[in-house]
Amino acid sequence: MSKYDALGNYLKRQGRERVPMTFAEVEKIIGAKLPASAREHRPWWGNNASNHVNAKAWLDAGFESEQVDMRGRKLVFRRVRKTKPFAQSGDEKPFHPLYGCMKGLVRIMPGADLTEPADPDWAVRLDAVYGPEKPEK
Repeated sequence: MSKYDALGNYLKRQGRERVPMTFAEVEKIIGAKLPASAREHRPWWGNNASNHVNAKAWLDAGFESEQVDMRGRKLVFRRVRKTKPFAQSGDEKPFHPLYGCMKGLVRIMPGADLTEPADPDWAVRLDAVYGPEKPEK
């Protein structure tokens, strides 16, 4: 059990998407002073749980640190919504998290044939280089 678990529990109880805090507020929640490296080195507030027990606490709570102001001794914890890369139930189809990210960015004019080659001479040039297509047996 880490002393930063108290910070994780505090963040879990927050209903907000963004939780701005001062370093002093963090110290009050964990019941101890932050190490000197937290006040002097920005990477201490990084979101790498593999080598920071402090980051593991807020990442496990579903938050990431951002807008760390070392001079002002404050930062913001932002709630992270983890996307499910694969469907959980058998009824749903699995989608990649980027699926639909470009929705609305491409317009296809009425009457456009998307199956028509963009370059009508394309097949002729390919046949000249590679020979005509051989039918499957």
